Amino acid sequence: MTTFGARLAAATAQRGPLCLGIDPHPELLTAWGLTTDADGLAAFSDVCVEAFAGFAVVKPQVAFFESHGAAGYSVLERTIAGLRDAGVLVLADAKRGDIGSTMAAYAAAWAGDSPLASDAVTASPYLGFGSLRPLLDVAAARGRGVFVLAATSNPEGASVQRATVGGRTVAQSIVDDVAAENRATGMGLGTGSVGVVVGATLADVPDLGALGGPVLVPGVGAQGGRPDALAGLGGAAPGTVLPAVSREVLRAGPDVAALRAAGERMRDAVAYLAA
Repeated sequence: MTTFGARLAAATAQRGPLCLGIDPHPELLTAWGLTTDADGLAAFSDVCVEAFAGFAVVKPQVAFFESHGAAGYSVLERTIAGLRDAGVLVLADAKRGDIGSTMAAYAAAWAGDSPLASDAVTASPYLGFGSLRPLLDVAAARGRGVFVLAATSNPEGASVQRATVGGRTVAQSIVDDVAAENRATGMGLGTGSVGVVVGATLADVPDLGALGGPVLVPGVGAQGGRPDALAGLGGAAPGTVLPAVSREVLRAGPDVAALRAAGERMRDAVAYLAA
């Protein structure tokens, strides 16, 4: 079984270090001339699947599907399957985090054998890093990945993430826990399957030099992050930084060719990160 970390490294080396988002926000649905219901959601997602075929990684934002209830989840399942059929690694942006049997159930949903299970999933460690153990174990057993929130760009996050405990910020302790996880699985050379999420607009980021896994960097483009300013982010190893771009590219829809071209332009802008 090939690990997610190895599949990700191969995909970004061949197809560029870029994660494109599928964020069917109601405002985008309207801008595309679509209805803000499950039918509009399905049409939006179908265009994205066609336009993003052959890119390395695509990240559906689960909340925008979930807001449509069972019909939205049905569209999400179809979208995940369509992206996989198109040769794309799927990162479910679900940000799940809980304890005990509930976390185990989330692990089964997003990293197990359910129709929602993706190549990787985002998770929140702020009930304690150890609370993620069920997800980390299931993901490792299935060859899937986990991206753990470490340092986010929302202002509210700073009061928790930048708090200092034992001489380290909480965000740094999360990074260090992820690094230890990658070392424990013998994947500490940049191809570990557990990564972190670090906001692109942060002025001060944790030390990522020993992470051993990928760094998902949302906020590039429309949210103010510059694609040319990510080299060496936090001392991250070359080839491990994965910019995530959504609205900056999605604005080009609904024309499939225009949407794909916008993705290709962004991929070209961050191609230097593959070195």
